Amino acid sequence: MKRLFSVLLAGMLVWHALPAVRAEGTAPPRISAASAVLMDAGTGRVLYEKDGRTSRLIASTTKLMTALVALESGHRLEEVVTVAPEWAGVEGSSIYLRPGEEITLEALLYGLLLRSGNDAALAIAGHCGGTVEDFVVQMNRKARELGMKDTGFANPNGLDAEGHRSSAYDMALLARACLENKELAKIAATKSITLGTRTFTNHNKLLWRYEGCVGLKTGYTEKAGRTLVSAAKRDGMTLICVTLNAPSDWADHTALFDWGFANYQARPLSRAGARAGQLPVSGGLAPVCPVELGADLTAALAPGETVETAWELSEAVLAAPVVQGTQVGEIMYYVNLEELARVPLVAGTDVPCDLAGASGWLNGIWERISGL
Repeated sequence: MKRLFSVLLAGMLVWHALPAVRAEGTAPPRISAASAVLMDAGTGRVLYEKDGRTSRLIASTTKLMTALVALESGHRLEEVVTVAPEWAGVEGSSIYLRPGEEITLEALLYGLLLRSGNDAALAIAGHCGGTVEDFVVQMNRKARELGMKDTGFANPNGLDAEGHRSSAYDMALLARACLENKELAKIAATKSITLGTRTFTNHNKLLWRYEGCVGLKTGYTEKAGRTLVSAAKRDGMTLICVTLNAPSDWADHTALFDWGFANYQARPLSRAGARAGQLPVSGGLAPVCPVELGADLTAALAPGETVETAWELSEAVLAAPVVQGTQVGEIMYYVNLEELARVPLVAGTDVPCDLAGASGWLNGIWERISGL
């Protein structure tokens, strides 16, 4: 039975009293997109939303999920893929694969995310999934794992298809997962690269136009319109922007990023290894065990916003032996009474059993029994 404890952590909330260093909040910009979301990558908090939960066609931004599933499949980047005839000659953007050609998985991933190759998407799916169809099943499974409730994938390249849709919010969740994958984040942030005989140049113009842009993916079909998933980092804060069916997507993202960086600032809430408090221990050599924060957390907060915290513990009293690093609960952060994020609470040290105390207790019982 988990118990909830409200705890004020000295030192963690001191920043609330700091003077604001940015201007007072301004109204968000007017944008061309039918759907849009601006999200804090650190916490997943939505800072701006316009029809963000409506499912729409997403075009080649689909390929972010293709890359993520491939990179989590266990296949090595240096693996050589032999191009099957059905993977070549696909409509739309292409890296011009030839049937029977041998190419590394790494080159396919760069061709997928930089040049948006539809043929690369099929080759990756067929190689990593056994079949393209089985790979799409994995894509949908990953979407459910990420909490993408408004999403369905029908192919790995984003060509218009029945049931192939997502929402701006869901695509922001996907982008957040992609940024956490170091290899994917590196590929998506690459402006240009030559691998073998091919040179891939990134279609994402924001990498050149917007200071701090770190990816991620463009998309377009006639029915979907222009779709774009991007991220930018400044002053220790990473923001994710998604627009669907946006005629002026470059301008939309620039305006939303500018608004976000002007009205929010990065505030560290948690540092892994920092002391958070202590819990009592029963049957141990020490009566208490220090509790530490188990992960780093930085949040985008507006001037004047305050953060409240609460502990959720598996047990109010720990039972020895306690192993250092064992999770003993979570600390939850709230802004405006809404949960912002959770960070694990872990035991800060080992607490062995008090074997001498246990032995004395057992001897006492034996003496009582023997005296009967």
